[in-house]
Amino acid sequence: MGDLLGRISGPEDVKKLPEKDLPLLAREIREEMIRVLSGIGGHFGGGLGVVELTIALHRVFDTTRDRIVWDVGHQSYPHKMLTGRLDSLSTIRQWQGLAGFPKREESPHDAFSAGHAGTSISAALGMVEARDVRGENHHVIAVVGDGSLTAGMAMEALNQAGARKKNLLVILNDNEMSISENVGALSDYLARITSDPRWSGLRRRTEGLMREIPVIGEPMVRMAKVAHESVVGMISKPGVWFEEMGFHYVGPIDGHDLPLLLETIGNLKNQSGPILLHVLTVKGKGYPPAERNPVVFHGVTPFDIETGEFRKKASGPPAYTKIFGQAMVELGHRFPYLFAITAAMPEGTGLVDFKKTFPDRFVDVGIAEQHAVTLAGGMAAQKIKPVVAIYSTFLQRAYDQLVHDVCLQNLPVVFALDRGGLVGEDGPTHHGVFDIAYLRHIPNMVVMAPKDENELRHMLFTALKHDGPIAVRYPRGEGIGVALDHDFREIPIGTAETLRKGKEVCLLAYGSMVQVALEASEILLGEGIQAGVVNMRFAKPLDTAMLTSVINQYSHIVTMEEGTLIGGVGSAVLEWLASSEQLNRVHFRMIGIPDHYVEHGSPKILRSSLGLTSPDVAKTLRSWLQTAPV
Repeated sequence: MGDLLGRISGPEDVKKLPEKDLPLLAREIREEMIRVLSGIGGHFGGGLGVVELTIALHRVFDTTRDRIVWDVGHQSYPHKMLTGRLDSLSTIRQWQGLAGFPKREESPHDAFSAGHAGTSISAALGMVEARDVRGENHHVIAVVGDGSLTAGMAMEALNQAGARKKNLLVILNDNEMSISENVGALSDYLARITSDPRWSGLRRRTEGLMREIPVIGEPMVRMAKVAHESVVGMISKPGVWFEEMGFHYVGPIDGHDLPLLLETIGNLKNQSGPILLHVLTVKGKGYPPAERNPVVFHGVTPFDIETGEFRKKASGPPAYTKIFGQAMVELGHRFPYLFAITAAMPEGTGLVDFKKTFPDRFVDVGIAEQHAVTLAGGMAAQKIKPVVAIYSTFLQRAYDQLVHDVCLQNLPVVFALDRGGLVGEDGPTHHGVFDIAYLRHIPNMVVMAPKDENELRHMLFTALKHDGPIAVRYPRGEGIGVALDHDFREIPIGTAETLRKGKEVCLLAYGSMVQVALEASEILLGEGIQAGVVNMRFAKPLDTAMLTSVINQYSHIVTMEEGTLIGGVGSAVLEWLASSEQLNRVHFRMIGIPDHYVEHGSPKILRSSLGLTSPDVAKTLRSWLQTAPV
């Protein structure tokens, strides 16, 4: 750790440093991030890109009273380092360590918890409204990435903030150059002028004087505004758009020029009304491999600092995501109207090869999950077969579209839900534990999950053959390692499969918990307990014929799922037992995720803490069978 950084215990220490030392502080922050994250992994490129911006914000503002709202949170590592959490950086995203995102419970300097994109402007505007109602006068700043502006929620918030005309600073961190490439002396000069209070004050006074001129006053104001926007627009095209939204636009400026950042933000600090500062940054700044390949270095596993090469893990079975991607390419040849949709995650959902093979049948809508679902509905209404590949946690953002635009019309849209279940280090904002519950109760929806990667292929084929909305959820990480069938097979909707017969107790397992159930049954068998195992396959519709058969054979039934118990597969079975008046015939128990958010940590540790490993399940069942009446 650098000597300068080591002396920073909080934002007040940043303010005490001579300005000439700030570039050295920025360099030491980057060096420490690279050193620590090369060993443990984590969100990488975004944080490296906002080091100077973070220093400037903490230099100008006081986060004990001012509110800085970070969008998504991938870029918040330097903020954590400057707000008393430097010594804990090595625990980030580890079990019981620092969260990988801003977290209100973790620090008073974290104004708002965030894991999903597009939320910062809405949250910041809410804080502005609260501030004004309470008669307070602190500053509120939203830091949003250019990618997050593809979220409809961000657009809605900009629209509202511009109309409310309240004091709010939005900083657009443009690290992809997707909005503008304009940067340089002329642009910096414009930023200095337009951020100077004398400029904005003159502008307001001039407009006031113009409006007092009878008849021609208002037309003169409009003409002056057009002239102003034309000047801004010649240098920076986004300026016109943001000005039309009701913001005073400043920039774009170099987000790595600390003196310019300090001057500009300092000038804007006490200006009134909604302001948008556009800064250009380089994702992965200061680490050449990350600068060259920002997508790969967005989030990293341990890597070699000198070469930038990721440390090789022991080879194992391919990941479910990879199997899905390969199957999509195969099925793309078989189904000429198959169309793949993703929301800013072509790499994460395994669709890169499909995109290359069928570029005309692929679309990345950006961070716009609502649009993705309704887009798919429109396609399905016109006899196209869309597959919406999306993380379970992100589909939550399109719930109304699921209900209204797809299921109500019974449209044949396929939802491929990656990261179903516990995802690990990203924590409660990313665990895909609610999808069974939020999908199962929607009329017309079919919900299924494979026991292994081979069954995933068959379920995807089944989904494409189904004439209605259907979802298949599968976990993060490696498959079981089973052989893959050469061809695809259609699975009859709503049918389970018996994998092992037993005597006293039957384990009704769903998705990733099937393998756990089989391992637990082996442990119990060694103790003289014969447990039956059923792969449920479908959370909806249930295989009621199977359930009837199980009730006739077993006195004890257990459901197992890597999802929330409220509204999950166990609830579905319990509802059926109650409605069919079978509940009094069996002893029933549910194993799954209880009614609380699961924190971050490795999946292995998390499953153990929740009692979802095979030894834990065997222990639970052993105790239950000993105490439950026969």
